[in-house]
Amino acid sequence: MRNGENCTILESEAAHFGKLAREWWDPKGSSAMLHKLNPVRLGYIRSMLDMHFRCDDRELKPLAGRRVLDVGCGAGLLCEPLARLGGEVTGIDAAAENIAVARTHARGSGLDIEYLHTGIENLDARGFDLVTSLEVVEHVADPAAFVTGLAGALTEGGLMILSTPNRTHFSKMAMIHIGEGLGQIPAGTHDWERFLTPEELSALLHDASMKIIDTRGLIMDPVKGLTLSDNMSLNYLMAAVRG
Repeated sequence: MRNGENCTILESEAAHFGKLAREWWDPKGSSAMLHKLNPVRLGYIRSMLDMHFRCDDRELKPLAGRRVLDVGCGAGLLCEPLARLGGEVTGIDAAAENIAVARTHARGSGLDIEYLHTGIENLDARGFDLVTSLEVVEHVADPAAFVTGLAGALTEGGLMILSTPNRTHFSKMAMIHIGEGLGQIPAGTHDWERFLTPEELSALLHDASMKIIDTRGLIMDPVKGLTLSDNMSLNYLMAAVRG
């Protein structure tokens, strides 16, 4: 992996997540919260695919014939379902350990996914129809350069979907004091000062010539569990298009 002067990767963050690689696919391990998040995030992605690309919501492979890039893919928790939706998927991550686990798991699942140990600024491939980066922008060295890199990987008319914690007092209490403090999230995963508000992320997308088409909150409901909401005080997802 080439690390130039414009590198968006924070080596300390890559090292932190690399240490979690072996447990990534264990729904009861250190990435348990990601396993709980994944169905909600996938439901949102599917709804945005159907809306933006005018897919039939009964279509089993709405990504057939489309190129997909997942940035900060970890060990492939999102890449694999995107591949099952028919996408030609590439996943990139700053931690070599994650990429190794992702490749092994994909082979065991019979999925053809390209995994690369690199940052968005060093990715040669362009022209993706869908670019996703979930719970990643708060871990990079330069969010503006990172979002610009994501936008640059999209084809004209392509769809980008991001998710990230909001920088509120509630998110600090829920994700750091409670989540990390009680061991539900690995200690040291989050730096609250690096969280982005929806207004800040919107500005970065606007500067990268992206048009926002949807924003939804993600909350923990005492009855439903993790669910989409108009309440963005904890976490939110944002969809944007290029062109």
